[in-house]
Amino acid sequence: MTATNFSELDLDDSLLDALRDMGYERPTAIQMAAIPPAMDGRDVLGSAPTGTGKTAAYLLPVLQHLLDFPRKKSGPPRILILTPTRELAMQVADQARIMAAHTHLDIATITGGVAYMNHAEVFSENQDIVVATTGRLLQYIKEENFDCRAVETLILDEADRMLDMGFAQDIEHIAGETRWRKQTLLFSATLEGEAIKDFAERLLNDPVEVEADPSRRERKKILQWYYRADDIKHKTALLCHQLKQPDVTRSIIFVRKRERVHELVAWLREAGITACYLEGEMVQAKRNEAIKRLSDGRVNVLVATDVAARGIDINDVSHVFNFDLPRTADTYLHRIGRTGRAGRKGCAISLVEAHDHLLLGKISRYLNEPLKPRVVDELRPATKAPSAKTTGKPSKKALAKRKEKKEKEKEKEKVKVKVRHRDSKNIGKRRQPAQKAGESGE
Repeated sequence: MTATNFSELDLDDSLLDALRDMGYERPTAIQMAAIPPAMDGRDVLGSAPTGTGKTAAYLLPVLQHLLDFPRKKSGPPRILILTPTRELAMQVADQARIMAAHTHLDIATITGGVAYMNHAEVFSENQDIVVATTGRLLQYIKEENFDCRAVETLILDEADRMLDMGFAQDIEHIAGETRWRKQTLLFSATLEGEAIKDFAERLLNDPVEVEADPSRRERKKILQWYYRADDIKHKTALLCHQLKQPDVTRSIIFVRKRERVHELVAWLREAGITACYLEGEMVQAKRNEAIKRLSDGRVNVLVATDVAARGIDINDVSHVFNFDLPRTADTYLHRIGRTGRAGRKGCAISLVEAHDHLLLGKISRYLNEPLKPRVVDELRPATKAPSAKTTGKPSKKALAKRKEKKEKEKEKEKVKVKVRHRDSKNIGKRRQPAQKAGESGE
């Protein structure tokens, strides 16, 4: 079934009213693909990068289930949602509360970064949905403070991130504790790679696999291009020039390392640009303050590492800048998904030095669309663009060598004959046969 609006998805009027309040008019690709099988009770394995509407894709079916089958008396959670970070857990819970605004459903969170006993109300009061991070939840499960027996649906959001962060064993432990569940929904930015597939195979039962590749429709809303830079100084000048453009209203700048975060914030300050930042070693209160400053508009620039930015959801981000290109195309998708959300237009700009061109080629091939270069007249690069040899495309000579190597390997396989040990061992001097009776040597 292909739905053009939410009313075609057999959702309760209370949910449709909430969607109208939120300004949602029509379902995104991942919502159209995932909601019908999830509402039928099937397990779902979904590929959906950040910014494609995946949160609503799993929240709407479970909210509908809770409304279709209301509990007779209060009790422990029926829906458990696991996220890689507390920020994402808070955002998912907030979105669930907005969608359930016209219902009597209760939603709670269990995350680290808050006092241990602050979650006491989750255990003592009725809860329909709990959104949690794995570490703190597992702690409560081991202490028998959290009852998993009532969980009917387990949802894993950003499963690829959780695997990257080393949570696979914790998740499988939690999945074992919720073994009475009837349904599992797993969402990942990509389904590439054996790790995520093996993980999904262990947790899901005959899942419906849905992919909503944003390169077709949603990603068209995000304009993507890059600027060549000679060195770090030139790269910083290009960034400052872009940040001072009138259309850059709210931006996130991604770097690879924590040390670069502080350097870049200082360089921007020298150029008269105030920025807040997120890095892995920050305490939760400072992280919350940085996100709030950007959300409130007190600051319009946020500098962050990929690890620190996991799970943050900030509205109206006009631009994403890749000051350092990510090492994987997967991470690139997560980054650019911070802009162009909820049907709005967005821009993703990469600043590329000569040593980044291999990564640039890798990202372009993954997206199946080349990233186009642009130039700022007063900041033109002094160096030439790298040749095709350094953009990830193998030369004809290299391709010929590969072909020759493969052919040699095939020939070896053909002539190879199995040599048995009994045929090669030293059998010694053979015994002469005995002479027959009547025969003589005369």
